[in-house]
Amino acid sequence: MKKIKLDIVGLSYSQTQSGAYALVLGEVSGRRRLPIIIGSFEAQAIAIEIEKMTPSRPLTHDLFKSLGQAFNITVQEVIIYNLVDGIFYSKLICSDGKKIVEIDARTSDAIAVSVRFECPIYTYEFILSSAGIVIEGNDFVYLENINETPEEKTHSSAAGTYASLSEDELKSKLQQALAEEAYEKAAKIRDELTKRKSS
Repeated sequence: MKKIKLDIVGLSYSQTQSGAYALVLGEVSGRRRLPIIIGSFEAQAIAIEIEKMTPSRPLTHDLFKSLGQAFNITVQEVIIYNLVDGIFYSKLICSDGKKIVEIDARTSDAIAVSVRFECPIYTYEFILSSAGIVIEGNDFVYLENINETPEEKTHSSAAGTYASLSEDELKSKLQQALAEEAYEKAAKIRDELTKRKSS
């Protein structure tokens, strides 16, 4: 099966699952996006490495990298190889220079490791065609402040009770959400606009 290369294009607090984050992977040579819901620990591990922050003590994924380097093991690539009942399955392709070993991993952990080893992330067409989202317009790379607590996030979006906004303000916010690929937010704004049209 032909592999399709993916990049990390977004990471934001999930508005649908409390305490979870939406990691968005993008098809390198296409317009499709693959959103994956991950836990807060893995989201922080990914964001810290992308933003080149140095934690006071090594995180689990940093320890994994140090262990690999100590024994001359590298992670060559990550493959998201299956999707069953909404759960993504991934594996790390590791090498010590002599042999290659495949190690099963949760997708969130595999990606947290991939950013540390700076290795590519791949998936297959059947996964992108069943779980991918096709986007229109310009790409927008975003990484929200995931150190903000869910309560703070909820509070800042509590100002996001869209009922108090005018229709023009809602349309402007909808365009902004789409530009930022914040699909959950866009859906809520769209629902508010639809509700007003029907009333």
